[in-house]
Amino acid sequence: MKKFAIAALGGTLAGALLTTQVAGPMLAQEPSSVYEQLDLFGDVFERIRGQYVEDVDSQKLIEAAINGMLTSLDPHSSYMSSDDFGDMQVQTKGEFGGLGIEVTQEEGVVKVVSPMDGTPAAEAGIMAGDFITQVNGESVMGLTLDEAVALMRGPIGSEIVITVVREGVPDPFDVSIIRDTIKLTAVKSRVIGTTVVLRITTFSEQTYPGLETELKKAVEEVGGIDKVSGFVVDLRNNPGGLLNQGILVADAFLEKGEIVSTRGRNAQDDERFNAEPGDLAQGKPLVVLINGGSASASEIVTGALQDHRRAIVVGTKSFGKGSVQTLIPIRGDGAMRLTTARYYTPSGRSIQSLGVMPDIVVNQPLVDPAKAGTEEAAAAEAEKQRSEADLRGAISNDSMTEDERALLEEERARTEESAKLRDEDYQLAYAVDILRGLSVVAPKP
Repeated sequence: MKKFAIAALGGTLAGALLTTQVAGPMLAQEPSSVYEQLDLFGDVFERIRGQYVEDVDSQKLIEAAINGMLTSLDPHSSYMSSDDFGDMQVQTKGEFGGLGIEVTQEEGVVKVVSPMDGTPAAEAGIMAGDFITQVNGESVMGLTLDEAVALMRGPIGSEIVITVVREGVPDPFDVSIIRDTIKLTAVKSRVIGTTVVLRITTFSEQTYPGLETELKKAVEEVGGIDKVSGFVVDLRNNPGGLLNQGILVADAFLEKGEIVSTRGRNAQDDERFNAEPGDLAQGKPLVVLINGGSASASEIVTGALQDHRRAIVVGTKSFGKGSVQTLIPIRGDGAMRLTTARYYTPSGRSIQSLGVMPDIVVNQPLVDPAKAGTEEAAAAEAEKQRSEADLRGAISNDSMTEDERALLEEERARTEESAKLRDEDYQLAYAVDILRGLSVVAPKP
């Protein structure tokens, strides 16, 4: 049975299933009452075709009925037309057209799980947790998630205006976005002092190869693995993607043990995925950053590293998408996406609707733009930086050589760089500080 697997939210703009398999014929003996109900469905279908006030498209009517059955089950089961199925297959390659947001549905309202880095939605200021109530003035209330998503699709370069409701903002507001080709760079790296930060934005076919390349590049920039104090894996606002890529990323930092298991209705279909020897970080300390926009494959990686005590998890509670969807191709080149299992972390916990709780909860404070760049702020910063050395006539320090002083200044510069990071990204700065602290207390080789 041929399979590929995706760990992401269903009915989204950027990927929409967990496990895909080609299913065989579904034949079984059913109670006569079921066949009677199917006859009833046929009667209703014919009555609509013959007596509805306008002509109806029979194919669209059947597709709507199928989708109605599936969406009545849970938020992630649905019908995919041949066009939607083709779009999904393109999206897993890491390049597609759209806004660059991952969405789900909550009590009939479209909710943003996360904006993707560097996309039109992110640049327009869309945030995780935003609710979309209208698209180009048309209400999305009462629509299925796929119908709402279809409203947001359109030609590249065209404008879309979405109405957003945001917690803490009293009134709804409009956001104009220009649709564009979304080219996702799955992994980006940066070096902060002696800490390597690996930002993973999605789990596409590019993710694990990108992780290997970016990690190696950053380690060389630091001067070799011996000089690296630790790694930060940033999974914030990562909505998921290919399940096998999530497993590979977790495996990249584990030497052995279970990564994730899936359990469905039938025990014979359960699966378990284990790590293989080899740790790209070579045992260096690890911090994983998550937030409410971290879902599915992101939660698989986080849960595995947390359960094995391989990483300290920092941030806020993750989204809580812990179900598996099977994509079953059906006649007409479409497919049905059906929830068939839950996934479990190595300790046996399901995160469905609960999410992964960080070891250390760190909220991202809101920056007050009114105070940034003011004379008051500059004066406060200058006062904070004054020291004994600034006083006229201060005596010199005679306890260090010039070389020792140079090393001290270099270390202080790295510390100050981390401190400045707090104004840009408090959660990331907190993660870097943890690794700096661990490097101070860790025994030297």
